[in-house]
Amino acid sequence: MIAYFDMFSGISGDMVLGAFVDLGVPVEWLKEQFRKIPLPEADIKVEDIWHNGIKAVNLFVLDKSHSINHEHHHDHAHHSKNYHQIKELISNSPFSEYVKSSALKAFEKIAVAESQIHGTKIDKVHFHEVGGIDAIVDITGAFLCVEYLGITKIYGSTPPLGSGEVECSHGVIPIPAPATLKILKGVPVKSSDCNMELVTPTGAAIITTMTQNFGDIPNMVIKNSGYGSGKRKSNRGRLPNILRIITGEPDIEKYVDGYKSNNPNILNEDVYVIHTSIDDMNPEIAGYLMEKLFENSALDVSYLPVFMKKNRPAFKLEVICSKANLERLIEIILTESTSLGVRFYKAERAVLARKSVEIETIFGKIVAKEITAPNGKTRIVPEYEVCKKIAQTKAIPIKDVYCLIDTIKKF
Repeated sequence: MIAYFDMFSGISGDMVLGAFVDLGVPVEWLKEQFRKIPLPEADIKVEDIWHNGIKAVNLFVLDKSHSINHEHHHDHAHHSKNYHQIKELISNSPFSEYVKSSALKAFEKIAVAESQIHGTKIDKVHFHEVGGIDAIVDITGAFLCVEYLGITKIYGSTPPLGSGEVECSHGVIPIPAPATLKILKGVPVKSSDCNMELVTPTGAAIITTMTQNFGDIPNMVIKNSGYGSGKRKSNRGRLPNILRIITGEPDIEKYVDGYKSNNPNILNEDVYVIHTSIDDMNPEIAGYLMEKLFENSALDVSYLPVFMKKNRPAFKLEVICSKANLERLIEIILTESTSLGVRFYKAERAVLARKSVEIETIFGKIVAKEITAPNGKTRIVPEYEVCKKIAQTKAIPIKDVYCLIDTIKKF
């Protein structure tokens, strides 16, 4: 099953959980999960609420004294937990690897953002703004709901950002909150005429951990829809402050979708494939074209030998790219090559988890890739461009550079 987060009025943690409850996740089942963490001080209360005639679930996270806490109340610092404590709680919980790793990733996004903004060490970051209890319930609960409903692929609409100002524990800050902007790095957003906080740090962390697919609703056969309420009324009186989650099955006739590895080290990504066959171009231009495509963010470029009409030897150009770079790369191919047209289609790829690291070598600190295999084992591979530069600077063969680099010791 796939899900589309329709964020026409933004997203927050309580809106996500409310929408999932509206989709059929039992409140009692959720409460039972939080007792397993254990989080004895946490409780959930839900009520139906109507926004512009639309019924939505209004969800509150309560502490044991039943004082209502939610993302927009900042008077519960006594319940705040730091990032280290939250990591311990989630890591030791009895949940699946998917729920634990996703919740930890979402919390890391908030902690990294807050530590950068306030200049503090990441483990010491306190979750004042979202309240430790609320944050654990909202974030862990969101991924528990995804698993409960059997959702394997998630898409999101372009998040709208509000404007204005909001009071926080540090004083008045502009909307969108600095932490929200840090977490939304790399995500397409749009403006809104709404003078209020539409996307909270928790909401941003949840949706960016769940997906990197932002835009129009995907080809799907709709199964259900749920509505979760925010806590503020829009001061412009336009769109209601609710989040809509639409679930359904992928439209197989349009594209093959729905595969998702259960292995957290194998990541799914949506990509576009562009290809064209060329039989009338100077081969020297092919080298230049490849360089230019890579310079403009192509993920991969390859040439394959083919035979075209009248048995002419030719080559097929294939480019893999993200949706954001599709138009620019098509323009480059049609400008720089003799091709009269290209074909392109949406595809999915499964890739191993990787991250950039610094390693200590005989040549000093260098940038390398740490790749995680499906079995969880990691290997460190030096970047080609780094090795090439060392080979040229030291006037030694590049194969010797690879041999001399000590990839065991990670910085």
